[in-house]
Amino acid sequence: MADMLEYPAELYRSKNKPTYVESIDLVTEKDITFFDRNGYLAIQKVFDHHEISVAKSEIQRLISGDSNDFDGIQYENPNTTSDNMKNVRKIMGFVNHSPHLYKMANNPTLIDLIIRLSHNSSPILFQDMALLKGPGGREKPWHQDAAYFDLPIDTVVIGVWIALDPATEENGCLHIIPKTHKKGPAEHFQIRDWQLCDTEILAGLDVAVPLEPGGCLLWHGLLHHGSPKNKTQETRQALQYHYRPKSCKQTSADERLKHFGGSVRGATC
Repeated sequence: MADMLEYPAELYRSKNKPTYVESIDLVTEKDITFFDRNGYLAIQKVFDHHEISVAKSEIQRLISGDSNDFDGIQYENPNTTSDNMKNVRKIMGFVNHSPHLYKMANNPTLIDLIIRLSHNSSPILFQDMALLKGPGGREKPWHQDAAYFDLPIDTVVIGVWIALDPATEENGCLHIIPKTHKKGPAEHFQIRDWQLCDTEILAGLDVAVPLEPGGCLLWHGLLHHGSPKNKTQETRQALQYHYRPKSCKQTSADERLKHFGGSVRGATC
């Protein structure tokens, strides 16, 4: 499979350190300006230990089949049908199956921050995922989230990534390249995944963003980001939510590919 291919180690050099805000309650207008300029905001404390513990229990409950009508499980190996957590790559579309995970996605303080970051008064959740990078779990190559969404090209999408386990450089924490959201849409290609071309990655500007459980990374939908392979024997769990303006209308895949489809646009990688 293409997404199981190895990748050049230099894609994730991580020589640069992120800037953190200590707590979501301490975000200032200066931090909002930082996000506008750099395309990301890393916060060390957003959710408490109890909220994170319950979230992890809810993920395990959904994977175990406790919710009979939930089928949003994607396995690391497509031929796997085991409910062993270490075999699960992600689960999707769970907020209507878990009041707790719904509540986290709609946390008033978090929503208020998304309003400030997006400069839009009515953001809505339109995608929910739990990302479980098990031992040896594969890379998510560098990409822009907007390249996956059939939304108008000027839509400001905010991604929110919440660490449920310690996210480290060894187990596949997120890596970002600040300010790349200002470059606009970039060609994506189906290589190891739907991704940016490896040779176009400004790896020397790579910033790894380790987080402790309850910490959070928010980023602009055009920011270049990725996640390397998990080199440890432990699973790295995280929640990921995406928000868009309520007034935004869906477009089409054809329209999206006019901006992001490298091969469609005649580009090569």
